[in-house]
Amino acid sequence: MPLLMLKDLPRYECILEAVRLHPDLDPSACEAYLNVLRAGDEAYRRSEVFLNEHNMSPGRFTVMMLLYDKIGGKPVPQTPADLADKAGVTRATITGLVDTLERDGLVTREHDSGDRRMMLVHLTEKGHATLREILPGHFKQMAAQMAPLSEHERKTLVRLLNKVAGLPSAARIEAHPAAPEDVAHPVRETSSPLTSK
Repeated sequence: MPLLMLKDLPRYECILEAVRLHPDLDPSACEAYLNVLRAGDEAYRRSEVFLNEHNMSPGRFTVMMLLYDKIGGKPVPQTPADLADKAGVTRATITGLVDTLERDGLVTREHDSGDRRMMLVHLTEKGHATLREILPGHFKQMAAQMAPLSEHERKTLVRLLNKVAGLPSAARIEAHPAAPEDVAHPVRETSSPLTSK
């Protein structure tokens, strides 16, 4: 859910004025922070609007994407604990999301053949078809939001956001053409920009 944010951020002069009352306030840090929040909120809002048009919530979409092999384009079963860990939410949250996805026929739960105590969540054919329907528009929506930025600005933005988040610089992913008979190559992390060979 988007954060409750001001539609119009305070002018820099107003932030400077606030320093009189709050001496610990760093004006440029405050301005940058509010702009990061607003940009993230707007990105989330646009994504949520798009997903709602497909009767999908961001949470359900995230679970489905975690069950989808982005390289091979095939479903990848996972335990609820793994899903919760990868999504950064509680197992109770994942259980609720999986319940609604299962109700709609998008996922199933099955016992792990190697360990009957373990439950695996599988993307169904209907779930896979739903992703195939949603993903092209989802990717277009992301590209449209980033369209005002040049490739150089996008790389700079990623580097700066990772710095703010306290993350190491993200490794870039090098794209590979499909192998003969459409067998996907493994994706290799590299420090160079995204390139197609």
